[in-house]
Amino acid sequence: MPCWNNASHWMSVIELEREEVLSKIKDAVVSFDLDGARELCKMALSKGIPAYIIVTEGMAKGMDIVGKKYEEGEFFLSELIVAGETMKEGMKVLEPYLETEGVGAKGTVVLGTVLGDLHDIGKNILVTLLKASGFEVIDLGFDVPPQKFVEEVQRSRPNILGMSALLTTTMVNMEATIKELKEKGLRDNVKIIIGGAPIDQSYAEKIGADAAAKDAVDGVSICKKWTQGN
Repeated sequence: MPCWNNASHWMSVIELEREEVLSKIKDAVVSFDLDGARELCKMALSKGIPAYIIVTEGMAKGMDIVGKKYEEGEFFLSELIVAGETMKEGMKVLEPYLETEGVGAKGTVVLGTVLGDLHDIGKNILVTLLKASGFEVIDLGFDVPPQKFVEEVQRSRPNILGMSALLTTTMVNMEATIKELKEKGLRDNVKIIIGGAPIDQSYAEKIGADAAAKDAVDGVSICKKWTQGN
C-alpha cells in the first residue's frame, strides 16, 4: 500500500505534472496549435510554474525543434512563420507575468536581424527573455541595415548591441555594422553579441564582436555577465 502522505511522493507528482505541461506546450509550438499554446500557458501559470520557465523550458524548446526541422528541410519558411505565430499567442498570456518577474533594469540592449534576413524568431525569443530579466530592449525588427544599427547606438547609447542572422549570405552585414561603428567612433562604447544558426565564437572573433550566443538562453546569460554590476 503506497504512503500517499509521503512528502517526497507528492513532490514527484508535482514535478511530473509540471514536466507534462511544459512538454505539451513544446508540442503545441511544433504542431502549430495556436489555441493549445494559449490555453496550456494559462494552465502552466495556474500550476505555479514561473512564466520565464514556461518560455525557456516549453516554448523555446519547441522552437528549437522547429528550427532543426527547418534546417533539415522537413519544415519550410511557412512552417517557421506559423510556429512563430503560435509562440506569440502563448507570449500574449505570459508577458504580463514576465514583467512582474523582472528584477529592475540591468541595462539597455538594441537588437535586430541584419539586412537581407527576414528570420526573427530567435531574436524575438531573446527580446522576451531579456525583458523578463530586467533589461530595457529596443527591437529594430528584421532586415536592418548597418546604418540603422549605428544610428540607434548613437541615439540611445545602449550597453549592448545584438545582431542575428539565419542565412550565411547575410552574416557579412554584421561585420559591415561593426566596421561602421568603428568609423563613427562608437565601437568601444558598446558590447556586441551576435547569434543565429550559422554563427559561432570564431566568427565573432573574426569580425570583432565580443561574443556569440548559442541560443537565446545563452544570450541572456552573456548579457547578464556584462551588466552584473548594474
